[in-house]
Formats: sequence, structure tokens, C-alpha cells
Amino acid sequence: MTPTTTTAEQPGGYSSPLATPRPHLGHALASEWTKLVSLRSTLWTLGSLVLTVVGIGLLVVRQTADEDFAQINFTTPALIGLLVGQLAVIVLGVLTISSEHGTGLVRTTFTAAPDRYRVLTAKYLVFSMTAFVATTLSVFVVGVTAAVARGGTASGPHAADEWFGALLGCGYVTLLGVLALAIGALVRHSAGGIAVMLGLVTLPPVIGAMLSMWPSVEPVGRLVLRHNVPVAMMQLFGLPEGGDLGPSPSNLSHLALIVLVTGAAVTASYVIVGRRDV
Repeated sequence: MTPTTTTAEQPGGYSSPLATPRPHLGHALASEWTKLVSLRSTLWTLGSLVLTVVGIGLLVVRQTADEDFAQINFTTPALIGLLVGQLAVIVLGVLTISSEHGTGLVRTTFTAAPDRYRVLTAKYLVFSMTAFVATTLSVFVVGVTAAVARGGTASGPHAADEWFGALLGCGYVTLLGVLALAIGALVRHSAGGIAVMLGLVTLPPVIGAMLSMWPSVEPVGRLVLRHNVPVAMMQLFGLPEGGDLGPSPSNLSHLALIVLVTGAAVTASYVIVGRRDV
């Protein structure tokens, strides 16, 4: 009997019935948006931002009279709440990425989307747009309310550039949140990132005041006192200048400083996230 030879059948190529489009930034944006709105921290932080800015702002408007706005902008009452509400933007910025490191979800994210630069870009875009819209709407609700309630003849003339200044102030707060996100990407720890950002926001006025006490370093102290977050926000929102620190910096210098610092931190986050293990 002649032995028979059997030939193994080679399986053919598999073709998925589902559409498999090439991944792009739009997919990463959709993913990051889903994650952002799914976090309870987003609701709490943005909710506290809106409640603080609108609540305190409307309370200030109620306690003022028309003649009070002859010296300040209609959007200035929102500044008082925003000086506190900016902390909510900072916290959300850190948590946008540090929460994934804390839970280990970042491994799943980078496995599903190996292009880390695209993921990080999507985080920056989604967060910055969300923070800017929430901040701007809160500020302008207060500003419009003040304009309607206190816009009598005693309030004097008001130019359109005060609204543009408020818009720049909202952009300034948004950049603080982007800086917080970059710090969170570098530190990879929620408490650590928040602590670093709180130090950057609150310590310069204190350090500047301490340095101004010694004549040898007084110029440095005055420089720090003129260039810090609270002073920049007050100037952008049209609060009257005061004190004996010399000529105030321009709005452009405040914006250039925050853009420079934030840009350096964002650049560092791209370098570090692209090189290290998760």
C-alpha cells in the first residue's frame, strides 16, 4: 500500500468586516473628551468655578451703586470670584493627566494609542477649550449683569476694550490651567502637581514682599511684586492701580510672561512623556 501524503491547508488572510480607519487627532480628541466628562472631578471643579465666579460676582454687583463703576469695569466684580475660582482650573488641569497615572489607566491609554504626542496634544486641546469656555461664560454672566443693573449715567462711559481685557484675563486663567496640566504630566502625582502650582501662584507676592524689606535686593522684590498672578489678573480686569511699586507692566508683558512659562513647561512635558516609561 502506497502511503498517502496530506497537505496542510493554509488559512487565508483575515479581513475585518468593521471599518478600520487610520487613527488621527480627532479620535484622540473624542477619547479625551469622553474621559474628561466622565470624571467626577470635572463636575466638582468646574461647578465650583462657576459657582464661585458667578455667585461672588453677583453678590458684589448687588452691593455696588452706579457711580462705583465710574472707576472700574463692568467685568471687575467677576475678578473677586475668579481669584479663588482659578484654583479650580488649576486642580482640574493637574487631575486631567495625573489621575490616569494614579489609577494606572495611562498604560491602557498608551497601549490603545501608542502615539503619546497625539494623546498629550488632545489632552491640552480638550482641557484648554473646556476651561476657557467655562471661565469666559462665568465672567461674562457677571459682566452683563453689572452692565444691565449698574449701567446708568452715573457709571460713566465704558469702552469695548474692557470686555476684551476680561477675555484676555480668561485666557490668562486658562494658561494657568494648561501650565498645571504640564506640571501634572511632569510630576505624575496629583497632590504633588497641585502643591507645585499653588506655590507658583501664591508664593511670589509673599517672596516679593520679603525681598523688598532688604535694600540690597529691594529691586528684585519690587520686580516680583509687579509680575505675579494676582497682579496680572487685576490689571487685565481693569482694577485701578495703587501702591508705590513704580510703573505697572503692560498687559502684553503679563501675557508674554505666562506664555513663556507655560510654553517651556509644555515643551518639557512632550520631551519627558515621550522618553520615559509609564
